[in-house]
Amino acid sequence: MTTFESLGLNESILKGIQELGFEAPTPIQEQAIPILLSGDKDFVGLAQTGTGKTAAFGLPLLQQIDMKVTKPQGLILCPTRELCLQIANDLKNFSKFVGDVNIVAVYGGANIGMQLRELKRGGQIVVATPGRLLDIIDRGAINFENVRYVVLDEADEMLNMGFQEDINSILSNTPDNKTTWLFSATMPAEVRRISKNYMTDPFELTVGTKNSGNANIEHEYYVVRPRDKYAALKRIVDFNPEIFGIIFTRTKIESQEIAESLIRDGYNADALHGDLTQQQRDKVMKRFRERSIQVLVATDVAARGIDVDNITHVINYELPDDVENYTHRSGRTARAGRSGVSIAIISSRDLGKIRQIERVIGKKFIKAEVPDGVAVCEKQLFALVHKVHNVVVNEEQIEPYLGRIYEEFNELSKEELIKRFASIEFNQFLEYYQDAADLNVKEDSRRSSEGRSSSGRGSGDGKFTRLFINLGSVDDFTRGDMLRFICDNTGLRGNKVGRIDLKGVYSFFEVENEAVDKVVTGFKKVERNGRAVRIEMSQDGGNEGGGGGRRRSSGGRRDEGGGRRRSWSGGGSEGGFRERKEYGGRPSFRGRKYEK
Repeated sequence: MTTFESLGLNESILKGIQELGFEAPTPIQEQAIPILLSGDKDFVGLAQTGTGKTAAFGLPLLQQIDMKVTKPQGLILCPTRELCLQIANDLKNFSKFVGDVNIVAVYGGANIGMQLRELKRGGQIVVATPGRLLDIIDRGAINFENVRYVVLDEADEMLNMGFQEDINSILSNTPDNKTTWLFSATMPAEVRRISKNYMTDPFELTVGTKNSGNANIEHEYYVVRPRDKYAALKRIVDFNPEIFGIIFTRTKIESQEIAESLIRDGYNADALHGDLTQQQRDKVMKRFRERSIQVLVATDVAARGIDVDNITHVINYELPDDVENYTHRSGRTARAGRSGVSIAIISSRDLGKIRQIERVIGKKFIKAEVPDGVAVCEKQLFALVHKVHNVVVNEEQIEPYLGRIYEEFNELSKEELIKRFASIEFNQFLEYYQDAADLNVKEDSRRSSEGRSSSGRGSGDGKFTRLFINLGSVDDFTRGDMLRFICDNTGLRGNKVGRIDLKGVYSFFEVENEAVDKVVTGFKKVERNGRAVRIEMSQDGGNEGGGGGRRRSSGGRRDEGGGRRRSWSGGGSEGGFRERKEYGGRPSFRGRKYEK
Protein backbone atom coordinates (compact mmCIF):
# COMPACT_ATOMS: atom_id res chain seq x y z
CA MET A 1 0.00 0.00 0.00
CA THR A 2 1.26 3.46 -0.92
CA THR A 3 1.93 5.76 2.04
CA PHE A 4 2.40 9.52 2.31
CA GLU A 5 5.99 8.85 3.41
CA SER A 6 6.74 7.23 0.04
CA LEU A 7 5.52 10.27 -1.94
CA GLY A 8 8.48 12.51 -1.02
CA LEU A 9 6.86 14.82 1.53
CA ASN A 10 9.11 16.22 4.26
CA GLU A 11 8.87 15.39 7.96
CA SER A 12 7.07 18.56 9.10
CA ILE A 13 4.25 18.07 6.58
CA LEU A 14 4.01 14.35 7.33
CA LYS A 15 3.66 15.14 11.03
CA GLY A 16 0.77 17.51 10.27
CA ILE A 17 -1.22 15.08 8.14
CA GLN A 18 -0.60 12.25 10.59
CA GLU A 19 -2.08 14.36 13.38
CA LEU A 20 -5.13 14.93 11.16
CA GLY A 21 -5.58 11.16 10.92
CA PHE A 22 -4.66 10.71 7.24
CA GLU A 23 -3.42 7.16 6.74
CA ALA A 24 -3.14 6.52 2.99
CA PRO A 25 -3.31 8.90 0.00
CA THR A 26 -6.30 8.90 -2.33
CA PRO A 27 -5.64 8.04 -6.00
CA ILE A 28 -5.37 11.70 -7.08
CA GLN A 29 -2.95 12.41 -4.19
CA GLU A 30 -0.89 9.31 -4.86
CA GLN A 31 -0.39 10.19 -8.51
CA ALA A 32 -0.26 14.00 -8.39
CA ILE A 33 1.97 14.74 -5.37
CA PRO A 34 5.23 13.26 -6.76
CA ILE A 35 4.74 15.18 -10.02
CA LEU A 36 3.94 18.49 -8.31
CA LEU A 37 6.87 18.16 -5.92
CA SER A 38 9.18 18.50 -8.92
CA GLY A 39 7.96 22.09 -8.91
CA ASP A 40 8.68 23.07 -12.50
CA LYS A 41 5.97 21.49 -14.66
CA ASP A 42 2.48 22.75 -15.47
CA PHE A 43 -0.17 20.27 -14.48
CA VAL A 44 -3.81 19.42 -15.28
CA GLY A 45 -5.58 17.11 -12.82
CA LEU A 46 -9.05 15.74 -13.58
CA ALA A 47 -10.85 14.14 -10.66
CA GLN A 48 -14.32 14.24 -9.15
CA THR A 49 -15.37 16.44 -6.26
CA GLY A 50 -14.53 14.90 -2.89
CA THR A 51 -11.52 12.87 -4.04
CA GLY A 52 -8.95 14.85 -2.02
CA LYS A 53 -7.77 17.44 -4.55
CA THR A 54 -7.01 20.06 -1.87
CA ALA A 55 -4.31 17.87 -0.30
CA ALA A 56 -3.11 16.83 -3.77
CA PHE A 57 -2.03 20.39 -4.57
CA GLY A 58 -1.84 21.82 -1.04
CA LEU A 59 0.84 19.51 0.36
CA PRO A 60 3.33 19.99 -2.52
CA LEU A 61 2.65 23.74 -2.52
CA LEU A 62 3.47 24.03 1.19
CA GLN A 63 6.72 22.12 0.65
CA GLN A 64 7.77 24.51 -2.17
CA ILE A 65 7.22 27.73 -0.19
CA ASP A 66 10.20 29.70 1.15
CA MET A 67 9.18 30.61 4.70
CA LYS A 68 11.78 33.40 4.87
CA VAL A 69 10.01 35.35 2.09
CA THR A 70 6.86 37.07 3.40
CA LYS A 71 5.41 37.91 -0.02
CA PRO A 72 2.86 35.88 -2.01
CA GLN A 73 4.55 32.87 -3.59
CA GLY A 74 1.46 30.72 -4.15
CA LEU A 75 -1.92 31.86 -5.49
CA ILE A 76 -4.97 29.60 -5.36
CA LEU A 77 -8.12 30.64 -7.24
CA CYS A 78 -11.45 28.97 -6.45
CA PRO A 79 -15.11 29.74 -7.28
CA THR A 80 -16.81 30.42 -3.95
CA ARG A 81 -16.30 31.87 -0.50
CA GLU A 82 -17.02 28.52 1.17
CA LEU A 83 -14.39 26.70 -0.88
CA CYS A 84 -11.92 29.54 -0.33
CA LEU A 85 -12.29 29.27 3.44
CA GLN A 86 -12.15 25.48 3.33
CA ILE A 87 -8.90 25.45 1.33
CA ALA A 88 -7.30 28.07 3.58
CA ASN A 89 -8.32 26.14 6.69
CA ASP A 90 -7.03 22.84 5.27
CA LEU A 91 -3.66 24.42 4.41
CA LYS A 92 -3.36 25.84 7.92
CA ASN A 93 -4.01 22.38 9.34
CA PHE A 94 -1.51 20.74 6.98
CA SER A 95 1.17 23.31 7.90
CA LYS A 96 0.84 23.10 11.68
CA PHE A 97 4.43 21.90 12.07
CA VAL A 98 5.91 23.56 8.97
CA GLY A 99 6.92 26.83 10.59
CA ASP A 100 5.97 30.45 10.14
CA VAL A 101 3.68 30.18 7.11
CA ASN A 102 0.95 32.76 6.61
CA ILE A 103 -2.10 31.80 4.54
CA VAL A 104 -4.50 34.62 3.63
CA ALA A 105 -8.09 34.00 2.44
CA VAL A 106 -9.49 36.72 0.16
CA TYR A 107 -13.19 36.53 -0.71
CA GLY A 108 -16.30 38.65 -1.21
CA GLY A 109 -18.97 39.25 1.41
CA ALA A 110 -16.40 40.09 4.10
CA ASN A 111 -14.60 43.25 5.22
CA ILE A 112 -12.06 44.07 2.51
CA GLY A 113 -10.14 46.31 4.91
CA MET A 114 -9.28 43.38 7.16
CA GLN A 115 -8.15 41.34 4.16
CA LEU A 116 -5.94 44.19 2.96
CA ARG A 117 -4.32 44.39 6.39
CA GLU A 118 -3.69 40.62 6.33
CA LEU A 119 -1.99 40.94 2.93
CA LYS A 120 0.08 43.88 4.12
CA ARG A 121 1.38 41.84 7.07
CA GLY A 122 2.68 39.33 4.55
CA GLY A 123 1.24 36.09 3.28
CA GLN A 124 3.13 33.39 1.42
CA ILE A 125 -0.07 31.73 0.09
CA VAL A 126 -3.15 33.65 -1.01
CA VAL A 127 -6.43 31.74 -1.49
CA ALA A 128 -8.94 33.89 -3.36
CA THR A 129 -12.19 34.13 -5.24
CA PRO A 130 -11.72 35.93 -8.59
CA GLY A 131 -14.03 38.91 -8.00
CA ARG A 132 -12.54 39.99 -4.68
CA LEU A 133 -8.98 39.43 -5.89
CA LEU A 134 -9.61 41.73 -8.85
CA ASP A 135 -10.83 44.43 -6.44
CA ILE A 136 -7.57 44.09 -4.51
CA ILE A 137 -5.51 44.16 -7.73
CA ASP A 138 -7.32 47.35 -8.80
CA ARG A 139 -6.34 48.95 -5.47
CA GLY A 140 -2.70 48.06 -6.09
CA ALA A 141 -2.68 46.20 -2.78
CA ILE A 142 -1.02 42.97 -3.88
CA ASN A 143 2.30 42.25 -5.55
CA PHE A 144 2.60 39.09 -7.64
CA GLU A 145 6.29 39.39 -8.59
CA ASN A 146 7.27 36.55 -6.22
CA VAL A 147 4.43 34.22 -7.25
CA ARG A 148 5.90 30.93 -8.40
CA TYR A 149 2.77 28.76 -8.35
CA VAL A 150 -0.81 29.44 -9.45
CA VAL A 151 -3.50 26.85 -8.70
CA LEU A 152 -6.89 26.93 -10.43
CA ASP A 153 -9.18 24.77 -8.30
CA GLU A 154 -12.64 23.72 -9.55
CA ALA A 155 -11.75 25.41 -12.85
CA ASP A 156 -14.89 24.18 -14.62
CA GLU A 157 -17.11 25.64 -11.91
CA MET A 158 -15.34 29.01 -12.06
CA LEU A 159 -16.01 29.13 -15.79
CA ASN A 160 -19.64 28.03 -15.34
CA MET A 161 -20.07 30.93 -12.93
CA GLY A 162 -18.84 33.43 -15.53
CA PHE A 163 -15.31 34.07 -14.22
CA GLN A 164 -13.57 33.61 -17.59
CA GLU A 165 -12.61 37.30 -18.00
CA ASP A 166 -11.67 37.64 -14.32
CA ILE A 167 -9.34 34.63 -14.56
CA ASN A 168 -7.75 36.06 -17.71
CA SER A 169 -7.18 39.41 -15.97
CA ILE A 170 -5.68 37.82 -12.88
CA LEU A 171 -3.37 35.45 -14.77
CA SER A 172 -2.13 38.34 -16.93
CA ASN A 173 -0.90 40.03 -13.72
CA THR A 174 1.18 37.01 -12.64
CA PRO A 175 4.79 36.33 -13.79
CA ASP A 176 5.32 34.54 -17.09
CA ASN A 177 7.72 32.03 -15.52
CA LYS A 178 5.23 30.74 -12.93
CA THR A 179 4.10 27.13 -12.73
CA THR A 180 0.34 26.59 -13.16
CA TRP A 181 -1.65 23.69 -11.68
CA LEU A 182 -5.24 23.26 -12.87
CA PHE A 183 -7.72 20.97 -11.12
CA SER A 184 -11.19 20.25 -12.45
CA ALA A 185 -13.95 17.65 -12.21
CA THR A 186 -14.76 17.91 -15.92
CA MET A 187 -12.88 19.05 -19.02
CA PRO A 188 -15.16 21.26 -21.13
CA ALA A 189 -13.76 23.25 -24.05
CA GLU A 190 -13.35 26.40 -21.92
CA VAL A 191 -11.08 24.60 -19.44
CA ARG A 192 -9.09 23.11 -22.29
CA ARG A 193 -8.70 26.65 -23.70
CA ILE A 194 -7.20 27.91 -20.41
CA SER A 195 -4.68 25.08 -20.40
CA LYS A 196 -3.63 25.98 -23.94
CA ASN A 197 -3.43 29.74 -23.33
CA TYR A 198 -1.70 29.80 -19.95
CA MET A 199 0.20 26.51 -19.65
CA THR A 200 3.21 25.05 -21.39
CA ASP A 201 3.06 21.36 -22.27
CA PRO A 202 1.18 20.45 -19.07
CA PHE A 203 1.29 16.97 -17.59
CA GLU A 204 -2.33 15.75 -17.70
CA LEU A 205 -3.55 13.29 -15.09
CA THR A 206 -7.04 11.78 -15.12
CA VAL A 207 -8.29 9.80 -12.14
CA GLY A 208 -11.33 7.91 -13.39
CA THR A 209 -12.83 8.83 -16.76
CA LYS A 210 -13.15 12.40 -17.99
CA ASN A 211 -16.52 13.93 -17.06
CA SER A 212 -17.47 10.66 -15.39
CA GLY A 213 -19.35 10.29 -12.15
CA ASN A 214 -18.01 8.91 -8.88
CA ALA A 215 -18.10 5.11 -8.94
CA ASN A 216 -19.48 5.04 -5.38
CA ILE A 217 -22.64 6.96 -6.30
CA GLU A 218 -25.84 5.10 -7.12
CA HIS A 219 -28.06 7.00 -9.56
CA GLU A 220 -31.85 6.65 -9.39
CA TYR A 221 -34.78 8.32 -11.11
CA TYR A 222 -38.50 8.51 -10.32
CA VAL A 223 -41.07 9.32 -13.00
CA VAL A 224 -44.07 11.28 -11.69
CA ARG A 225 -46.58 13.81 -12.97
CA PRO A 226 -45.26 17.38 -12.61
CA ARG A 227 -48.03 18.25 -10.14
CA ASP A 228 -46.94 15.31 -7.93
CA LYS A 229 -43.27 16.29 -7.65
CA TYR A 230 -43.49 17.80 -4.20
CA ALA A 231 -45.52 14.88 -2.81
CA ALA A 232 -42.97 12.46 -4.32
CA LEU A 233 -40.12 14.45 -2.76
CA LYS A 234 -41.68 14.14 0.70
CA ARG A 235 -42.24 10.40 0.30
CA ILE A 236 -38.64 9.85 -0.81
CA VAL A 237 -37.35 11.80 2.19
CA ASP A 238 -39.69 9.90 4.53
CA PHE A 239 -38.56 6.59 3.03
CA ASN A 240 -34.97 7.49 3.95
CA PRO A 241 -35.24 8.40 7.66
CA GLU A 242 -31.50 8.98 8.10
CA ILE A 243 -31.19 11.21 5.03
CA PHE A 244 -28.73 14.11 5.20
CA GLY A 245 -28.81 15.70 1.81
CA ILE A 246 -29.12 18.52 -0.69
CA ILE A 247 -32.17 19.14 -2.89
CA PHE A 248 -31.24 20.97 -6.08
CA THR A 249 -33.63 23.34 -7.83
CA ARG A 250 -33.23 25.46 -10.93
CA THR A 251 -34.26 28.87 -9.55
CA LYS A 252 -33.87 30.89 -6.35
CA ILE A 253 -37.63 31.30 -6.00
CA GLU A 254 -38.23 27.57 -6.29
CA SER A 255 -35.56 26.74 -3.70
CA GLN A 256 -37.11 29.18 -1.21
CA GLU A 257 -40.66 27.94 -1.81
CA ILE A 258 -39.75 24.27 -1.46
CA ALA A 259 -37.70 24.90 1.69
CA GLU A 260 -40.58 26.84 3.26
CA SER A 261 -43.04 24.10 2.37
CA LEU A 262 -40.78 21.43 3.88
CA ILE A 263 -40.38 23.45 7.08
CA ARG A 264 -44.13 23.95 7.16
CA ASP A 265 -44.62 20.20 6.82
CA GLY A 266 -42.34 19.39 9.75
CA TYR A 267 -38.95 18.77 8.15
CA ASN A 268 -35.63 20.25 9.28
CA ALA A 269 -34.94 22.14 6.05
CA ASP A 270 -33.70 25.51 4.82
CA ALA A 271 -32.80 27.25 1.57
CA LEU A 272 -29.46 28.38 0.16
CA HIS A 273 -29.60 30.76 -2.80
CA GLY A 274 -28.18 33.97 -4.18
CA ASP A 275 -30.71 36.31 -2.57
CA LEU A 276 -29.40 35.56 0.91
CA THR A 277 -26.94 37.95 2.52
CA GLN A 278 -23.54 36.54 3.41
CA GLN A 279 -24.53 36.56 7.08
CA GLN A 280 -27.71 34.60 6.32
CA ARG A 281 -25.79 32.19 4.12
CA ASP A 282 -23.21 31.59 6.85
CA LYS A 283 -25.99 30.93 9.34
CA VAL A 284 -27.64 28.35 7.08
CA MET A 285 -24.35 26.60 6.33
CA LYS A 286 -23.43 26.49 10.02
CA ARG A 287 -26.72 24.78 10.84
CA PHE A 288 -26.28 22.36 7.93
CA ARG A 289 -22.77 21.37 9.00
CA GLU A 290 -24.05 20.85 12.53
CA ARG A 291 -26.85 18.70 11.04
CA SER A 292 -29.55 20.89 12.59
CA ILE A 293 -30.75 21.03 8.98
CA GLN A 294 -31.45 17.60 7.53
CA VAL A 295 -32.13 18.69 3.94
CA LEU A 296 -30.74 21.82 2.31
CA VAL A 297 -32.60 23.19 -0.73
CA ALA A 298 -30.14 24.97 -3.04
CA THR A 299 -29.47 26.31 -6.50
CA ASP A 300 -26.40 25.22 -8.45
CA VAL A 301 -24.58 28.52 -7.98
CA ALA A 302 -25.30 28.72 -4.24
CA ALA A 303 -24.16 25.13 -3.64
CA ARG A 304 -20.82 25.48 -5.39
CA GLY A 305 -17.94 25.09 -3.00
CA ILE A 306 -20.02 23.37 -0.32
CA ASP A 307 -17.78 20.82 1.32
CA VAL A 308 -19.77 18.93 3.94
CA ASP A 309 -18.92 15.37 4.87
CA ASN A 310 -21.34 12.45 5.08
CA ILE A 311 -24.00 13.78 2.71
CA THR A 312 -26.06 10.68 1.98
CA HIS A 313 -28.36 11.88 -0.82
CA VAL A 314 -28.50 14.45 -3.57
CA ILE A 315 -32.00 15.01 -4.95
CA ASN A 316 -32.52 16.71 -8.30
CA TYR A 317 -35.95 18.33 -8.00
CA GLU A 318 -35.21 19.71 -11.47
CA LEU A 319 -32.47 18.33 -13.70
CA PRO A 320 -29.86 20.95 -14.65
CA ASP A 321 -29.85 22.44 -18.13
CA ASP A 322 -26.15 21.68 -18.49
CA VAL A 323 -25.53 17.95 -18.23
CA GLU A 324 -22.08 18.55 -16.73
CA ASN A 325 -23.71 20.30 -13.78
CA TYR A 326 -25.26 16.97 -12.86
CA THR A 327 -21.75 15.64 -12.22
CA HIS A 328 -21.09 18.51 -9.82
CA ARG A 329 -24.40 18.01 -8.04
CA SER A 330 -23.99 14.28 -7.55
CA GLY A 331 -20.39 14.81 -6.44
CA ARG A 332 -21.63 16.42 -3.22
CA THR A 333 -22.25 12.91 -1.91
CA ALA A 334 -19.93 9.87 -1.75
CA ARG A 335 -16.94 11.98 -0.77
CA ALA A 336 -13.60 10.54 0.33
CA GLY A 337 -14.47 6.97 -0.63
CA ARG A 338 -17.92 6.87 0.95
CA SER A 339 -21.05 5.81 -0.91
CA GLY A 340 -24.07 7.96 -1.75
CA VAL A 341 -27.25 8.21 -3.79
CA SER A 342 -28.15 10.75 -6.46
CA ILE A 343 -31.88 10.93 -7.18
CA ALA A 344 -33.73 12.64 -10.03
CA ILE A 345 -37.47 13.33 -9.79
CA ILE A 346 -38.59 13.72 -13.38
CA SER A 347 -41.59 13.77 -15.68
CA SER A 348 -41.83 11.57 -18.77
CA ARG A 349 -40.46 14.31 -20.99
CA ASP A 350 -37.13 14.24 -19.10
CA LEU A 351 -36.31 10.62 -19.95
CA GLY A 352 -34.16 11.72 -22.87
CA LYS A 353 -32.06 13.87 -20.57
CA ILE A 354 -31.55 10.90 -18.24
CA ARG A 355 -30.17 8.88 -21.15
CA GLN A 356 -27.90 11.80 -22.08
CA ILE A 357 -26.53 12.02 -18.54
CA GLU A 358 -25.93 8.25 -18.54
CA ARG A 359 -23.73 8.63 -21.62
CA VAL A 360 -21.74 11.48 -20.04
CA ILE A 361 -21.12 9.88 -16.61
CA GLY A 362 -20.75 6.34 -17.95
CA LYS A 363 -23.22 4.86 -15.48
CA LYS A 364 -26.79 3.60 -15.78
CA PHE A 365 -29.62 5.06 -13.73
CA ILE A 366 -31.84 2.71 -11.77
CA LYS A 367 -35.54 3.32 -12.34
CA ALA A 368 -37.11 3.41 -8.88
CA GLU A 369 -40.73 3.46 -7.75
CA VAL A 370 -42.02 6.16 -5.41
CA PRO A 371 -42.81 4.12 -2.28
CA ASP A 372 -46.40 3.67 -1.19
CA GLY A 373 -47.70 4.60 2.24
CA VAL A 374 -47.24 1.12 3.72
CA ALA A 375 -43.57 1.01 2.72
CA VAL A 376 -42.92 4.46 4.19
CA CYS A 377 -44.63 3.54 7.48
CA GLU A 378 -42.59 0.35 7.75
CA LYS A 379 -39.31 2.18 7.07
CA GLN A 380 -40.03 4.89 9.63
CA LEU A 381 -41.19 2.39 12.25
CA PHE A 382 -38.02 0.31 12.10
CA ALA A 383 -35.84 3.42 11.97
CA LEU A 384 -37.38 4.32 15.31
CA VAL A 385 -36.88 0.80 16.64
CA HIS A 386 -33.18 0.86 15.65
CA LYS A 387 -32.75 4.28 17.23
CA VAL A 388 -34.23 3.08 20.52
CA HIS A 389 -32.16 -0.11 20.43
CA ASN A 390 -28.92 1.82 19.94
CA VAL A 391 -29.59 4.80 22.22
CA VAL A 392 -26.96 5.51 24.88
CA VAL A 393 -28.62 5.55 28.31
CA ASN A 394 -27.42 8.20 30.74
CA GLU A 395 -27.76 6.10 33.87
CA GLU A 396 -26.96 8.91 36.29
CA GLN A 397 -29.47 11.39 34.84
CA ILE A 398 -32.35 8.93 34.33
CA GLU A 399 -32.00 7.16 37.69
CA PRO A 400 -34.15 9.58 39.76
CA TYR A 401 -37.13 9.03 37.42
CA LEU A 402 -36.97 5.28 36.94
CA GLY A 403 -39.12 4.45 39.96
CA ARG A 404 -42.06 6.51 38.74
CA ILE A 405 -41.59 5.20 35.20
CA TYR A 406 -41.63 1.57 36.36
CA GLU A 407 -44.71 2.25 38.46
CA GLU A 408 -46.53 3.83 35.50
CA PHE A 409 -45.88 0.78 33.33
CA ASN A 410 -46.22 -1.80 36.09
CA GLU A 411 -49.40 -3.46 34.78
CA LEU A 412 -48.15 -3.71 31.19
CA SER A 413 -46.34 -6.77 29.88
CA LYS A 414 -43.16 -6.38 27.86
CA GLU A 415 -45.05 -7.19 24.66
CA GLU A 416 -47.84 -4.71 25.44
CA LEU A 417 -45.35 -1.98 26.31
CA ILE A 418 -43.46 -2.46 23.04
CA LYS A 419 -46.69 -2.39 21.01
CA ARG A 420 -47.88 0.82 22.65
CA PHE A 421 -44.52 2.50 22.35
CA ALA A 422 -44.20 1.66 18.65
CA SER A 423 -47.78 2.74 17.98
CA ILE A 424 -47.11 6.31 19.15
CA GLU A 425 -45.14 6.99 15.97
CA PHE A 426 -46.61 4.32 13.72
CA ASN A 427 -50.20 5.53 14.16
CA GLN A 428 -49.26 9.04 13.01
CA PHE A 429 -47.62 7.77 9.84
CA LEU A 430 -50.44 5.35 9.20
CA GLU A 431 -52.98 8.15 9.45
CA TYR A 432 -50.86 10.48 7.34
CA TYR A 433 -50.35 8.00 4.51
CA GLN A 434 -53.74 6.29 4.68
CA ASP A 435 -55.15 5.93 1.17
CA ALA A 436 -52.01 7.55 -0.28
CA ALA A 437 -52.18 7.66 -4.06
CA ASP A 438 -49.75 5.92 -6.41
CA LEU A 439 -47.52 8.74 -7.68
CA ASN A 440 -45.62 6.71 -10.26
CA VAL A 441 -46.00 7.26 -14.01
CA LYS A 442 -45.07 4.52 -16.44
CA GLU A 443 -42.31 5.41 -18.88
CA ASP A 444 -44.54 4.95 -21.87
CA SER A 445 -47.17 7.28 -20.46
CA ARG A 446 -47.40 10.60 -22.27
CA ARG A 447 -50.40 12.07 -20.51
CA SER A 448 -50.55 15.81 -20.85
CA SER A 449 -50.33 16.93 -17.28
CA GLU A 450 -47.52 19.45 -17.33
CA GLY A 451 -48.92 21.78 -14.70
CA ARG A 452 -46.33 22.40 -12.01
CA SER A 453 -46.92 21.20 -8.52
CA SER A 454 -47.47 23.75 -5.86
CA SER A 455 -44.82 23.48 -3.21
CA GLY A 456 -46.63 25.88 -0.97
CA ARG A 457 -50.08 27.28 -0.31
CA GLY A 458 -51.28 30.57 -1.67
CA SER A 459 -53.40 33.19 -0.02
CA GLY A 460 -56.33 33.09 -2.35
CA ASP A 461 -58.15 30.05 -0.92
CA GLY A 462 -60.09 31.97 1.77
CA LYS A 463 -58.73 29.85 4.62
CA PHE A 464 -55.93 32.22 5.57
CA THR A 465 -55.67 35.60 7.27
CA ARG A 466 -52.86 37.97 6.36
CA LEU A 467 -50.99 39.52 9.31
CA PHE A 468 -48.38 42.26 9.64
CA ILE A 469 -45.30 41.91 11.88
CA ASN A 470 -42.80 44.69 12.59
CA LEU A 471 -39.75 42.51 11.83
CA GLY A 472 -38.01 41.90 8.53
CA SER A 473 -34.75 41.17 6.76
CA VAL A 474 -32.90 43.94 8.62
CA ASP A 475 -33.53 41.90 11.76
CA ASP A 476 -31.48 39.08 10.21
CA PHE A 477 -34.53 37.01 9.18
CA THR A 478 -34.92 34.77 6.18
CA ARG A 479 -38.39 33.44 5.42
CA GLY A 480 -37.38 30.14 6.99
CA ASP A 481 -36.22 32.00 10.12
CA MET A 482 -39.50 33.90 10.25
CA LEU A 483 -41.50 30.69 10.01
CA ARG A 484 -39.56 29.18 12.89
CA PHE A 485 -39.93 32.41 14.91
CA ILE A 486 -43.71 32.34 14.44
CA CYS A 487 -44.00 28.67 15.38
CA ASP A 488 -41.68 28.97 18.39
CA ASN A 489 -43.68 31.85 19.90
CA THR A 490 -47.20 30.65 19.11
CA GLY A 491 -46.99 26.87 19.38
CA LEU A 492 -48.40 26.56 15.85
CA ARG A 493 -47.33 23.79 13.54
CA GLY A 494 -45.68 24.92 10.35
CA ASN A 495 -48.58 23.70 8.23
CA LYS A 496 -50.82 26.33 9.86
CA VAL A 497 -48.70 29.12 8.36
CA GLY A 498 -49.14 30.15 4.72
CA ARG A 499 -47.22 32.61 2.56
CA ILE A 500 -44.51 34.73 4.19
CA ASP A 501 -43.71 38.02 2.47
CA LEU A 502 -40.43 39.31 3.94
CA LYS A 503 -39.71 43.04 3.63
CA GLY A 504 -36.94 45.21 5.04
CA VAL A 505 -38.21 46.46 8.43
CA TYR A 506 -41.53 44.60 8.45
CA SER A 507 -43.14 41.51 6.93
CA PHE A 508 -46.51 39.91 6.17
CA PHE A 509 -47.44 36.33 6.90
CA GLU A 510 -50.57 34.24 6.64
CA VAL A 511 -52.10 31.88 9.17
CA GLU A 512 -55.23 29.78 9.04
CA ASN A 513 -58.23 31.83 10.08
CA GLU A 514 -58.89 29.92 13.28
CA ALA A 515 -55.27 30.44 14.43
CA VAL A 516 -55.25 34.26 14.32
CA ASP A 517 -56.12 34.74 18.00
CA LYS A 518 -53.47 32.25 19.03
CA VAL A 519 -50.83 34.17 17.06
CA VAL A 520 -51.77 37.52 18.51
CA THR A 521 -51.85 36.10 22.04
CA GLY A 522 -48.52 34.37 21.55
CA PHE A 523 -46.77 37.59 20.56
CA LYS A 524 -48.25 39.87 23.24
CA LYS A 525 -45.11 39.94 25.40
CA VAL A 526 -42.45 38.95 22.86
CA GLU A 527 -39.43 41.18 22.24
CA ARG A 528 -36.73 40.98 19.60
CA ASN A 529 -33.46 42.83 20.16
CA GLY A 530 -35.08 44.97 22.87
CA ARG A 531 -38.04 45.92 20.63
CA ALA A 532 -41.61 44.81 21.30
CA VAL A 533 -42.95 42.60 18.51
CA ARG A 534 -46.17 44.01 17.05
CA ILE A 535 -48.77 41.97 15.18
CA GLU A 536 -51.53 43.66 13.19
CA MET A 537 -54.11 42.31 10.79
CA SER A 538 -54.09 43.33 7.14
CA GLN A 539 -57.62 44.01 5.97
CA ASP A 540 -56.76 43.18 2.37
CA GLY A 541 -55.83 39.61 3.23
CA GLY A 542 -56.10 38.36 -0.31
CA ASN A 543 -53.34 40.52 -1.73
CA GLU A 544 -51.12 37.61 -2.61
CA GLY A 545 -48.13 39.51 -3.82
CA GLY A 546 -47.84 41.54 -0.67
CA GLY A 547 -46.87 44.67 -2.53
CA GLY A 548 -49.66 46.14 -4.58
CA GLY A 549 -51.63 48.09 -2.05
CA ARG A 550 -51.09 50.44 0.85
CA ARG A 551 -51.53 49.74 4.51
CA ARG A 552 -52.55 52.15 7.25
CA SER A 553 -51.19 51.92 10.75
CA SER A 554 -53.36 52.51 13.78
CA GLY A 555 -52.02 56.07 13.90
CA GLY A 556 -53.11 56.84 10.37
CA ARG A 557 -49.65 56.84 8.72
CA ARG A 558 -49.41 55.15 5.34
CA ASP A 559 -46.61 52.74 4.52
CA GLU A 560 -45.74 50.77 1.45
CA GLY A 561 -46.61 47.11 1.54
CA GLY A 562 -49.62 44.82 1.33
CA GLY A 563 -53.18 45.92 2.02
CA ARG A 564 -54.51 48.20 4.73
CA ARG A 565 -54.12 46.90 8.24
CA ARG A 566 -55.57 47.75 11.59
CA SER A 567 -54.35 47.08 15.11
CA TRP A 568 -55.52 43.75 16.42
CA SER A 569 -55.82 42.55 19.95
CA GLY A 570 -56.57 38.88 20.19
CA GLY A 571 -58.60 36.71 22.43
CA GLY A 572 -57.66 33.31 23.65
CA SER A 573 -59.40 30.85 21.35
CA GLU A 574 -57.19 28.28 19.71
CA GLY A 575 -57.87 26.89 16.25
CA GLY A 576 -58.24 23.14 15.90
CA PHE A 577 -56.10 21.02 13.60
CA ARG A 578 -57.35 20.20 10.15
CA GLU A 579 -57.40 16.70 8.78
CA ARG A 580 -53.90 15.73 7.58
CA LYS A 581 -53.47 15.29 3.85
CA GLU A 582 -50.40 14.40 1.86
CA TYR A 583 -50.21 17.81 0.24
CA GLY A 584 -50.68 19.58 3.53
CA GLY A 585 -49.00 19.13 6.88
CA ARG A 586 -47.01 16.19 8.13
CA PRO A 587 -47.05 14.47 11.52
CA SER A 588 -44.56 15.80 14.03
CA PHE A 589 -41.82 13.17 14.11
CA ARG A 590 -39.16 12.68 16.70
CA GLY A 591 -36.03 14.59 15.82
CA ARG A 592 -37.81 17.01 13.48
CA LYS A 593 -38.68 20.17 15.31
CA TYR A 594 -38.12 23.83 14.73
CA GLU A 595 -34.57 24.86 15.48
CA LYS A 596 -34.06 28.11 17.35
